[in-house]
This record gives sequence, structure tokens and C-alpha cells, in this order.
Amino acid sequence: MNKTSTAASCQRISRPAELALHAVFIVFSLACILPVLLIVAISLSNEKLLTLKGYKFWPDELDASAYRYLFSHSATLVRAYGVTLTVTCIGTALAVLLIALYAYPVYRKDFPFKRAFNIYLLVTMLFSGGLVPFYLLYINYLNLRDSLVALILPGLTNAFYIFIARTFFQQTIPEEMIESGKLDGASEWRIFFQLVLPISLPVLATIGLFTTLMYWNDWFNSLLFINDTDKFSLQYVMIQMIRQAEFFKNQLAGSGVALMVQQSVPTESLRMAMVVVSIGPILFVYPFFQKYFTKGLTVGAIKG
Repeated sequence: MNKTSTAASCQRISRPAELALHAVFIVFSLACILPVLLIVAISLSNEKLLTLKGYKFWPDELDASAYRYLFSHSATLVRAYGVTLTVTCIGTALAVLLIALYAYPVYRKDFPFKRAFNIYLLVTMLFSGGLVPFYLLYINYLNLRDSLVALILPGLTNAFYIFIARTFFQQTIPEEMIESGKLDGASEWRIFFQLVLPISLPVLATIGLFTTLMYWNDWFNSLLFINDTDKFSLQYVMIQMIRQAEFFKNQLAGSGVALMVQQSVPTESLRMAMVVVSIGPILFVYPFFQKYFTKGLTVGAIKG
């Protein structure tokens, strides 16, 4: 009992240290939350007062003209949301599956081509063919112009994520579990889907979130491969909208119409309104991944 109480007292931190930790985490939380609140405040600010007085956490005059301008193009936004949601959901599911399917065999010690696959993976991280071969492959050889596949295919594999998954398998999945599955008559596919994947949820969720963010924020592939306006991604549509607003303001600068355009097309608050509109789904998705992040941080630290 004495040893147990002594060990417990050694593990307990002092009151000043606990308060200091709380203060550090409060400051860190505010550093993450305050920029989001500032973005919301700017999106609801009057463009003219915003130009004169700068950014404020509480607007001098609430003005929803940026959101009115956005929702005046609601049909375009809803269509772009549908494209981005489709690409993100399908792309993330396929990417996580392909990454796990590649990482699992290169983690196995009995895989005969393990070294060759690892070298191939490393080479793809160090060298790239560049933008021109990338474009020619998708347009001339795969013929994927104006296809949603062109928005999904580039993000399906990531060498860095494969190395992360392989390392997780090495540290978490014992070879004895694989051998016991074989002794019970399970095939390789059954071992992978029923034994390996359930244990690997933390790393798969982490890779899934990063892949989701990549697909959700992608606009460059729409610029390269998509000409059909009905298949533009959300981010690319928003870039076009802000460029259109800035074009009108620059063209009409110095005239009496410029003030009217500035009030009806508020470019600065419009940027922030676009951020608010586009960031919403990601904020709702993150809590579902949070518990797996916590488990991922603690896995490997528990011995028993």
C-alpha cells in the first residue's frame, strides 16, 4: 500500500503546474477559436465600414449583403456542393481502402516483394513527372475531361499516408494474430477485413480526415480538367465568384456606379462568407473522427 500511494503521489502534478497547464490550453483554444469568430464577424460587416475602420470582432453595423450575394447564386452553390460532396465521399472511401491495401502487404514479413514495393513507394515521394505529363495522362490517354473521375483519381494514393499506415501496422498488429487467423482457416482477405481493419480504425480515421480535407479544399483539378460548369467543385465556384466580383469593381472603379457595385458585391466580406459557407461540413465531420484521434494518440502507450 505504501508503494502504491507513493507511486500515485509521484504521478500527481502540483496545483500550480495544473493551473499553468490549464492556462496554456485555454490560450491555445482561444488562438484556434478567435480567428473563426473574426471570420464570421467580417462576413457580417458592412463593406464600406470594413474598408474605413478595419476588422473587428463585433461589427459596427451588421450587414448580410455578402450572404445575399452568395445565395443569389444558390442554384450554382447547391450544384457545386453536390459535386464536392460526391467527390469527397467516394474519394475518401476509396483512398483509405487503397492505402490500407498497399500498406498491409508491405508490413508483412512474409511478403516476397516487400523491398521492391517500398522502394517504388519511396521513389514516388522523391520524384515527380511534373504538371505537363500529369495533364496529358488524364486528358489524352485516360480521356477524363469533364469527368468526376478526374477529380477523384489524383487523390486516391499518397505515399506518405501509406508509410504512416505501414508503421501503424508494424507497431500495433502482432504477427501472432495473423498466424492464429491462418490456423483457424481464414483467408488473407478475411484476415485483412475482419482482424486488421477493426484494430486499425485510429490510423484509418486520421488518414480519412486528411484525405477528406484534401478533396474538400481541391480546386486545381477542376481548373485543369473540367470545362462543364455543372461539374465545378465548390472551391472553384467560389474562386470564380470572388474573381467576378473583383473584376466588376476594377472595371467600374472611379465611376458613380462603382459605389453601387461595392455595396452590392462586397468583396472583402464575401471572401469571409465563402469561408463560413465552405467550412461548415468539415466542422460537423470532425467530431466523428475525434475519438479515433484520441485512441490513436494513446495506442502503443498501453502495455499489457
